[in-house]
Amino acid sequence: MNVVLGLGLFIVGAIIGFFANRTLFSSAQETQKLAAKASQSESELAQYKLDVADHLENSAKLLEQMNTTCQIAMAQMAESTQLLQQVTPENIESMPFFSKETQEQLAQTVNLRHNKNLRKNNEPSSEPPLDYSGAPSGLFDDKKHSVTNAGANG
Repeated sequence: MNVVLGLGLFIVGAIIGFFANRTLFSSAQETQKLAAKASQSESELAQYKLDVADHLENSAKLLEQMNTTCQIAMAQMAESTQLLQQVTPENIESMPFFSKETQEQLAQTVNLRHNKNLRKNNEPSSEPPLDYSGAPSGLFDDKKHSVTNAGANG
């Protein structure tokens, strides 16, 4: 009977051990899954911190560039203001309207146009231009005209 009792206790112990192991093992798996999720969240948080730091660094560089550009613009404005304040009625006639480069380009353009004009016949023409009408239309006369669409409103 001791053998039967021992065998019965062994079977009952094995069944209890099986269920206990299964319960503990499933909680261990859940713990591992939670640990993996926590590790992944930590790595994502670290990457996010790096991204934010990179973004802030780029923003600081852009703001520095904007500051430099604004300082250059302010210096140019101050220089232009000083130049305009130096203008007097006596020296305004000696100041060129266009810059030196623009005057050179205009001179070249005038030379090209003169060369084209020399190539054309310089015969005087007695005909009016093509967009000129010989007969007046009366459009610009001060005469009062009757309204033609007055009956359409009533």
